[in-house]
Amino acid sequence: MPVNLFVMKKIRVSVISYLNTVPFLYGLCNHAVKDVIDIKLCTPSQSASDIISGKTDVAILPSAIIPELGEDKIISDFCIGADGKVASVLLCSNKPIEEIDHLCLDIDSRTSVVLAKILMRNHWKKSVTYSSCDYTNDIPDSLSSCLLIGDKALRYSYKFSYVYDLAEEWIKYKSMPFVFACWASYRKLDNTFINEFNNALKYGLSNIPKAVDFYSTGFDRDFSLDYLSNNISYPLSPDKRKGLSEFWSLAPEELKSKVRRRR
Repeated sequence: MPVNLFVMKKIRVSVISYLNTVPFLYGLCNHAVKDVIDIKLCTPSQSASDIISGKTDVAILPSAIIPELGEDKIISDFCIGADGKVASVLLCSNKPIEEIDHLCLDIDSRTSVVLAKILMRNHWKKSVTYSSCDYTNDIPDSLSSCLLIGDKALRYSYKFSYVYDLAEEWIKYKSMPFVFACWASYRKLDNTFINEFNNALKYGLSNIPKAVDFYSTGFDRDFSLDYLSNNISYPLSPDKRKGLSEFWSLAPEELKSKVRRRR
């Protein structure tokens, strides 16, 4: 069924501006649903803040934010997930994990921060101190141990002797895939729109080479295709939903919202 093009107000959609969302972006911009949406590019933390404050209607949200909205607010069968190495959520250091006593946490994604803390505490059995770091404009200091996410992880991990892939470490720890972000909405959306929205995402995932060619990502084409095809797992499968539930159960205090909910 076609999208109703007579919608009075366009639906605002926030898309995280990382390489891993390029297929989604391509689908949304090259499908009929484009006529009823306004797209905003943002960081994971911005998408979370915007949807909770009501500045956007639909967003690809860090998984750590979903309990604040409710699991029933997930509207798509697609996600940013991993069932092996994700390559773009990395603990990077010039010390082995046994010698790390302080970790700088990338402020862009609460999910990766919570995951790093879970793994430190439960998987590596480490007690360390943390600080928040903004790597938006600054290159990570190779003298520090740091959590890097998204395109920053892909660009700068070579600077470090020890690189721990947090999706891979989660799978070692729990034998479950991991979900970093889900499509969700606070707004009550028409089922026709949700179906067409999902069709647009599916279209993008079916055309990853075209998506890479369409957008300038700053990465080599072959590298981008390999990463999107082999590191990111997009279907929000039952196993991934189980992994989500397990993740949420392991950090009830850390998952309490730090973002003011709209009223």
